[in-house]
Amino acid sequence: MAIKKSELYSSLWESCDALRGSMDASQYKDYVLVMLFIKYISDKWAGQPYAPITIPEGSSFADMVALKGSTDIGDQINKKILAPIAEANKLAKFPDFNDPTKLGTDKEMIDTLDALIGIFENPALDFSKNKADGDDILGDAYEFLMRHFATQSGKSKGQFYTPSEVSRTLASIIEINKVDTNTDITVYDPTCGSGSLLLKVGEFAKSKVTLYGQEKDATTAGLARMNMILHDNPTAEIKQGNTLAKPLFEDKNLQDNLKTFDFVVANPPFSDKRWSNGLTLPNDKYNRFKDYGIPPAKNGDYAFLLHIVRSLKRNGKGAIILPHGVLFRGNAEAEIRTNLIKKGFIKGIIGLPANLFYGTGIPAVIIFIDKENANNRKGVFMIDAGKGFIKDGNKNRLREQDIKRITDVFTTQKEVKGYSRMVSITEIAKNEYNLNIPRYIDNQEKEDIQDIEAHLKGGIPITDIDDLSNFWKVFPTLRKSLFEKINDNYSKLTIETEQIKDEIYSHPEFESFINQMNNLFEAWKTKNTQLLKALDKGNRPKEVITKLSTNLLQTYHSKALIDKYNVYQLLMSYWNETMQDDCYIISADGWVAETYRILKPNAKKKMIDKGWTCDLIPKELVINKYFETEKKALNDFETEKETITSQISELEEEQSGEDSYFAEIEKVSKTNVTKRYKELQKEDDTDKEELKVLKQYIDLHTKLTATNKKIKQAEKELDEKLYAKYPTLTQTEVKQLVVDDKWMQTIENAIKGEIDHISQRLTNRIKELAERYQTPLPQIDQEVTDLETKVNAHLTKMGFVV
Repeated sequence: MAIKKSELYSSLWESCDALRGSMDASQYKDYVLVMLFIKYISDKWAGQPYAPITIPEGSSFADMVALKGSTDIGDQINKKILAPIAEANKLAKFPDFNDPTKLGTDKEMIDTLDALIGIFENPALDFSKNKADGDDILGDAYEFLMRHFATQSGKSKGQFYTPSEVSRTLASIIEINKVDTNTDITVYDPTCGSGSLLLKVGEFAKSKVTLYGQEKDATTAGLARMNMILHDNPTAEIKQGNTLAKPLFEDKNLQDNLKTFDFVVANPPFSDKRWSNGLTLPNDKYNRFKDYGIPPAKNGDYAFLLHIVRSLKRNGKGAIILPHGVLFRGNAEAEIRTNLIKKGFIKGIIGLPANLFYGTGIPAVIIFIDKENANNRKGVFMIDAGKGFIKDGNKNRLREQDIKRITDVFTTQKEVKGYSRMVSITEIAKNEYNLNIPRYIDNQEKEDIQDIEAHLKGGIPITDIDDLSNFWKVFPTLRKSLFEKINDNYSKLTIETEQIKDEIYSHPEFESFINQMNNLFEAWKTKNTQLLKALDKGNRPKEVITKLSTNLLQTYHSKALIDKYNVYQLLMSYWNETMQDDCYIISADGWVAETYRILKPNAKKKMIDKGWTCDLIPKELVINKYFETEKKALNDFETEKETITSQISELEEEQSGEDSYFAEIEKVSKTNVTKRYKELQKEDDTDKEELKVLKQYIDLHTKLTATNKKIKQAEKELDEKLYAKYPTLTQTEVKQLVVDDKWMQTIENAIKGEIDHISQRLTNRIKELAERYQTPLPQIDQEVTDLETKVNAHLTKMGFVV
């Protein structure tokens, strides 16, 4: 059975539990990722001739398993497994698996390493069988772990990782996918960290791509190298060293000259105060600062940017993530910024939300450098994407719709009010080459102004009604049916406030709009149902979602009142939660409704059977399709149970007072009430009504017990029928259950919910305006006066002098 992506992630994250404790996340990540690396290369290449990665005999994961329980297991892993692999493949030194300060001593170290190895022994983690062609499921798992480690590593130690969403955004806008498929492309990251950004850019290329990276930290450089291999880029060149002080990629044909690349990307440490360590300034032998200026001694942002400019080929393109301050800071940085703009190298800038990155909460910006046609560049394209994000724990995160919106707008250079704009160099020059985005794009939401005259005299301001013009374009006569003009400036509702929703929903124009939306979805559904049912083993899930999402965006493009990116997000959220796993299962196993037992350890660590399940087809879908009678019977029992439970609660409530029949019972339960009932039966002067109430309570509980038995028996019988049904499902039936009943029904419900929000927004705004100006000030004053008169009259009657 193919492992689901989500289960792979959770299984790998479990391995971290074996190492948590005294070790910081920035340390134990090294052990877990090395274990993932050894397991993966062993599954994929052990014993394979001409493999890109050499696994010496005796150094595979299986050999590591054989070391479990050894008194010197840590030393043996270092010498027999890691050292030979590192030497054979010229890899950086692995972390020490025999370090007592991190792994404990004696038995503690043995138990810790045994547990860690045990996690990766899970048969489901057979990576040779769990990789859909063209989809880096292992690479994605590595990214998952890196994100979690970065989250836990604290302020300074999370900088080894660029959030995947930011990497994807940068990779999308740099347009590496537009390069001719027959062209060999080079991509370079001078501060590559763990390599996530470099890999994301390479992933977008449609032609052969060679990746190059340099990283200052030795351990992180080792992570990057492993990351390249896990992402099927074993030929990538990753070097370790200080890029600014000693770049390790040089042009072999020219002395003291940097190697140049087609694309360069970077997410360097923000505002590095030690950037000039190892440099002799102002003379930089690579002439990176010539013609631009030398960055401030205590701020290296522009040092990295100028290194990128110097590392690009004549028509090369680059993108760098820097703090927002590079757009407007003065002095030396202002001089460099001015020279870059005058040369036409800055094609665009994208302002990102604050708190996206690990290690800092400040907002960042992507600066896009493009040397092609730089001399003819007349403007800088700007996007203010600072408001597009979702909260994720204590960080912010770009959503799928945010990434897509940024990409679409930037690549088409489309101007969107309050979001994007092409700003001429002339205008930038008038602002002294300050690129601060708010100077050029106003993204402030319109203030909801209170109309004083409307509060005094009543009526709804027509300007507020006009602000709903996007609705009136679609529902022109609806406005007339809702509002009646008082004068040139104010209108009033023609109906009561509580009738607004019904009036909108029942209006012919709104009904027509809903029908159009339904037809739009049905067209998309019909087309893509065929696509999905045509999937088979070996399908590429990432290609599947690209087709689905692209077609969905086309379907809702330029449709009134609908934000196509909101609809896109609904699909992408469901994809990430469910559909992705399903497609990987189909890619590995085909259209088979495979069931499996759920085994979980009890308190004594003995595996207990907790029933069965099927990942591809939830039980509820099969029940709804084939066991409607059994489901109705079970529902009837459940309804009966709810009725009895309600009657019991009502009886307990009635008899809860001090003088009630339950007052003598310390804790009301069937056992205690039965005991009380038997005691009263023996007494001669027993209140018959009390006996009747007690008997009623006992009978209800007896009936409840019987009903619970019926439910349990019905559930058991239904479960047995279900378990027998799954193996008999034909491929056609499985496709219908998965595609029609599971995927499409869920997506349809979500999109219809989004359409409902349209009417809700209109309804809520009209209701808000109506209620805001419903009672003008003179009427309020009169109501206050009337109430004051009534109160004074009552006080006078009571003998008080007012």
